[in-house]
This record gives sequence, structure tokens and C-alpha cells, in this order.
Amino acid sequence: MTSDGAEHAVRQAVQGTLDDLGTPLADVVFVVVDLETTGGSAAESAITEIGAVKVRGGEALGEFATLVDPGGPIPPFITALTGITQQMVTAAPRIEAVLPAFLEFARGCVLVAHNAPFDVGFLRAACAAQGYAWPAFPVVDTADLARRVLTRDEVPNCRLGTLARHFRSATEPCHRALADARATVDVLHGLIERLGSFGVQSLEEMRAFAKTPSPEQQRKRHLADGMPAAPGVYLFEDARGEVLYVGKSTNLRTRVRSYFTASETRRRIREMVGLAERVRPIVCATGLEAEVRELRLIAEHKPRYNRRSKFPERALWLKLALSEPFPRLSIVRECRDDDAVYLGPFGSARVAEEARAALHEAVPLRQCTQRLTPRLVERGRARSCVLGEIGRCGAPCEGREPPEAYARHVEAARTVMEGDVRPVVAAAQVRIDRLAVEMRYEEAAAQRDRLAAFVRAAARGQRLAALSRCAQLVAARPAFGGGWELAVVRYGRLAGTGTIPPGANVWPYVDAVIATSETVFPGPGPAGSALPEETECVLRWLDQPGTRLVEVDGDWICPVHGAESLREWLDRAYAPVEPEDRVRRGGRPLR
Repeated sequence: MTSDGAEHAVRQAVQGTLDDLGTPLADVVFVVVDLETTGGSAAESAITEIGAVKVRGGEALGEFATLVDPGGPIPPFITALTGITQQMVTAAPRIEAVLPAFLEFARGCVLVAHNAPFDVGFLRAACAAQGYAWPAFPVVDTADLARRVLTRDEVPNCRLGTLARHFRSATEPCHRALADARATVDVLHGLIERLGSFGVQSLEEMRAFAKTPSPEQQRKRHLADGMPAAPGVYLFEDARGEVLYVGKSTNLRTRVRSYFTASETRRRIREMVGLAERVRPIVCATGLEAEVRELRLIAEHKPRYNRRSKFPERALWLKLALSEPFPRLSIVRECRDDDAVYLGPFGSARVAEEARAALHEAVPLRQCTQRLTPRLVERGRARSCVLGEIGRCGAPCEGREPPEAYARHVEAARTVMEGDVRPVVAAAQVRIDRLAVEMRYEEAAAQRDRLAAFVRAAARGQRLAALSRCAQLVAARPAFGGGWELAVVRYGRLAGTGTIPPGANVWPYVDAVIATSETVFPGPGPAGSALPEETECVLRWLDQPGTRLVEVDGDWICPVHGAESLREWLDRAYAPVEPEDRVRRGGRPLR
């Protein structure tokens, strides 16, 4: 054996050092941090409190805690949640004074937080704003670790309060930074103890453990076998054939495989994978067809692990029933084929109420719920309300306003709901200006929000109605990799899609897609024959650059004085403002 070979053999025979095994968790210095902020976005909100605890080997080495002046108002709901008031932070240091001290406190340590992307995101944003380079902190997320270590039988969720109770933390989380950081320390120690049963003894092993697929994911990898590399929809089903989850992708093979890798960290999805016994693919001609099929399948099956678009029937509408002798605005759950005008859809009853209030400010329709007829009025048997007494209603129930005068109000409301929103905007602007002059900024902002709810719903409804009126619309847009994607839309519903290969004669393909498309009949209301989300999905596809109209049967137009013209107003009304303007305007811009 040569001398070089002998030396190599000796090196191979020598036992590795402890350093080769990584940094033992007992020797790691963790800085467990928690922040309180004015909101959920690091780009638009600011830090109000920082709390941190430095620990090593189960022993606390030090604590860091301070309130922070966010430079602007603290929203009332944040004060209600955290107990941090504007007065408490008035004398507190600004983030530019706090940040260097915290970075020095955490220097060379491993950063730990519960839902770490939130806290680290705010700290990174603060560093960027103050011109500091973000230190290369190793980061451990206790929420992510808990999802991988604990089962649903042990804890119903991975919220900090739930985990603190599970691990019998000495500190109860209360949405104050230092208290929550202390509770997170106890959670961290409990999770490290559980990690020992998995053979995790070092920092490197702990961070690698957080990136490994769960045993269920590894066991179910075969479910992704045979998936086509094509756009489409996939359905996870259990042993009984119940649909657990519906998703879409431009590449079914790649997307379905990702559910069985470490990149999938969502707790509910990992639980779903454990229940799934098969994945059923549905290949689609285009990405648009896949998106629409996903919406339809979710609405049909209502899979328990989907969170979005499960209950389209819960959309709300404002209805003006013209068949009634004295029509009024009511909030309903569906559009019917009747003699009525509809505005919407709305995502919640609160937004629908705000839009209705904005319309009532412009048009004095009756707001009572009784069914009013001329006969009841003539006999004096109709009930009057306080709005009539204070002049907020013409009181047709008492006969003070004749049917002809009330009919003019109904026609004005109909005109507004069908396209001309100027009366509602003018009435709201008068109130906003008056309240601003009187320095009643919060009330003015409430009026602005009421008007915005109406404008958004009107704009949405007018866009839906414009497409739903077209008996047929055929459009094409460039496909990725060449050629064209085709879509046939009938009364707002996607009736058929197809593709045209690069360099081919387009018209035979267009004729074939039109001939094989679904037959669709007109539907009631602005959404026509499709779910509102489906029509909006088609509209987004049509709005993309490069889309060309091939054929339009009908008038695809929006009203000249419709709500679409107020998009710039909405953008300005809710644009970020400087801190001094926030204070002057009660926390929100007025116009």
C-alpha cells in the first residue's frame, strides 16, 4: 500500500467528532420573539411592541421588551385585541431606535417565533426601511413544528393558546409581546422534547425534520403515479368515493406530486392526504376550462378540505320587486326570472346593508317590511314608522305620498341599479363633505365605506350583466408555446374551449369549437346562466393582454355613467396616506 493510500485508510478509520453530528439543541441559543402590530401587512402596518426571550438548554438568559411608537393611529380593533392604546405608545421609542438594540440582542442566535413568517416579515421590512442588512438568522417556526409533531387527536389546532395549554405553559398568551414570547418558549421546549422521540438531537436535524414529508405523505406517493402532464382538474377521493379536495393546475403531474413532498406544509391538506385513497384527474383543453371546472366541481361536491367557492348559493343580492304596488329594496339569496331589478352579488349581509343604505340616501324608497297595497292605504290600515315622522320617507303608507310620486322614486332607483350611479355618488359626497367640514372624520369615513360598498357591487354587477347579455362571444388569446386558446361564452357561461396549433388555419378549429359547445339559455339577474365567480373568471381571461374577439352576438358594453367609471375614485379613497393625514382624517382617507 502506498503512503497516500495508508493515510487515506487511517482517516477513514478515525471516528468522527461531535461537531460532525451538528450543534446539540442543548447548546443552541434561541431568541424567541413575538410582535404586536397595527395590522396584518408588513407593507402597510407598523410594529407596536416587541417582546423576546433568550434561552439556552432550558434556561432563560435574558429578556427584551419595549413598546414601539408606530408613527400613526392604532386601529380600535387592535386596541381591543391587544390592550395597547394610542396613549401607551405616545412616549415610546420609534422603530429606528428600537431595531438596533433588538438586532444586537439576537445577534448570533436562532430566531424562534410562532407563525414565524409574520414576525420575521415585519422585522425584515423594518430593517429594509431603516437601511439595515437583514442578518442571516436561522429561523424556527413553532407553529410549523407543531403541525408535524402533534396529531389532531392531541390538539384541535396549532394556535399559540392551544399549544400553551397542551404543554402546560406557566404563561398564558394574551396578545402582548413578552407574555406571548414566554409562552412560545414553553411551547418550544415541549416540541423539542417530542422531537427527541424522532431521534432529533441537533439544530441541523430539527431544521431538516421540518422539511421532510410526513409518513402519510411518503406512504401515499403512489397516488401521483400516472398523472398526465397537461392542464386540468384533480379530485382527491377517500375509500368511499367522497370528494375530499378539488384543485386545478396547468400541469397535473407536477401539482399532484407536490402534495407528497415537504413543500406541502398546510396541516389540513396533510390530513386530507392521509384520508385520500385515489386522485382522479380530469384533463382540460385550456387553463381557463380547468379554472371553471374547478369552480363547478367545488360548488357541486362542497369538499370539506376546500375553503374557497364552496357555497356560491350564499351570495346576496339587492332586489327591487317592480311587481309590488310600492316596491322596496330587499336582500335576497337568489335571482329569479321575475319582474325585478337586481344589484350584486355581495359577499356578506353587512356589505349588502351598507350598499342598501347608500341607495336609500339618494332615493327615498320606503324601508318598512310590511307588504303595502293601495287598498290598505285607502282604508288607513297600513302601519306607519318613525322614518315617516322624521321626514326620511314619503310615508306612502299614510297616503301622504301618492302612488304616482312614489313611482318616480322607484324609476329613479331602477335607473341607478341598472347603470347610472351618479345620484348615489352625489348624495354620499354631500354628506361626506358636510361631515368633513364639521370635523366628524370617523362618520365621514363610514359614509365613504358605505358608498364604496355600493360602487363595488354595482361595478361587479354591471360587468357580469354586460357579458351575460351576449348570446355568444367567441374569443382567442395566444397560447403558451404558440398557437391560440379559444373560448366560447354563452350568456356568461363558458360553453366550450379548444386550442389551435401554431401555423394552422384557424377557422376550421373555430367552427369545430362553436359546434361542439354547450347549449346555454338566458338566466335571470346580472350573472345570467353561470355562477358569478365563473363569469368573473371568464372576464379575467378576456381582460388579459393579447386577447382578440372573434365573434360577438349581442352588445358587450357597460353603462356610460356606471360604477366602472369610479375605479379611480376607489383607488384614491383607499390609497395609503402619510401618518399626519391619517390623524387628521381619523385614520382613513375620505376621498
